[in-house]
Amino acid sequence: MLLTMMNMIASPMQDPLSDLAAGGSILIIVGVIFLGIILLYFIPINLWITALFSGVRLNPIKDLLGMRLRKVPPAKIVKPLITAHKAGINVESQDLEAHFLAGGRVQQVVNALISADKANIDLNFLRATAIDLAGRDVFEAVQVSVNPKVIETPPVSAVAKDGIQVRAIARVTVRANIDRLVGGAGEETIIARVGEGIVSTIGSSETHKAVLENPDSISKVVLAKGLDAGTAFEILSIDIADVDVGENIGAKLQTDQAEADLKVARAKAEERRAAAVAKEQEMRAAVVAQRAKLVAAEAQVPLAISDAFRSGNLGVMDYYNLRNIQADTQMRESIGGSDDTATTEEN
Repeated sequence: MLLTMMNMIASPMQDPLSDLAAGGSILIIVGVIFLGIILLYFIPINLWITALFSGVRLNPIKDLLGMRLRKVPPAKIVKPLITAHKAGINVESQDLEAHFLAGGRVQQVVNALISADKANIDLNFLRATAIDLAGRDVFEAVQVSVNPKVIETPPVSAVAKDGIQVRAIARVTVRANIDRLVGGAGEETIIARVGEGIVSTIGSSETHKAVLENPDSISKVVLAKGLDAGTAFEILSIDIADVDVGENIGAKLQTDQAEADLKVARAKAEERRAAAVAKEQEMRAAVVAQRAKLVAAEAQVPLAISDAFRSGNLGVMDYYNLRNIQADTQMRESIGGSDDTATTEEN
């Protein structure tokens, strides 16, 4: 009985301890799983295994975990590193990581280094990163250096000396110059310089027929000017793809000049006509003023006659003789029928 009672007393004391041990083991398992998930997130084991089997030695803690802490995606560093290692390009993960943090395109730089190495082009990592950070596509530049690129200019219009407009389209074959990619001018400068050379060459031609007969003369003259100076490209050839005849600019300019001269002549004629009309009006005003003076002078005649009567210098017979003379003069003028006189008197 005593043993049974002791067992009954001891059994409830053992249950809480066992439950506590079981709960602790569960917490430990959950913690281990959670820690494993965190480690798998911060340390990409798959990338580490891929790099390991590719011959790239990386420290999971120092390299991969450090990339996570520096906010650098490990995949954007490890994959280009593996590619470079397989191609025999010696680059370090720290250099790729520094270029990524500077805003560069790591994969493009690695591809450019591989292409340059296969094509025997002198391109090192520092120059490739400098070109990439300058805003140029270094991989495309290497490809253009290996396989030249054709740039087609828009239609360029120019006028020959005979006044005929000529339109030309040129195709410029260029090759990238690796040494001048940083600081060198781009395609827009090449197109502008070629267009300027085409305009100058056509403008110096005596006739448009000479341009149509020898379009290659344009490319020879333009190519001899060294238009690739200061650019990121080397011009290999300039070919005239199309030449068309445009408008007769010389005749159009002459027509416009004739119309302008006609307008000037009309303006001057109108100015002279206005001056003549003004002069006529002035002369008419002068005639009216003189007539007014004549009327005023004629008004003094009766007064003079009256003064002569009063002073005794003029008699009655003298007055009648004067009137007869005036009447006789008027009759003779009316018989003569002078139109100018009649018109003058009427006026």
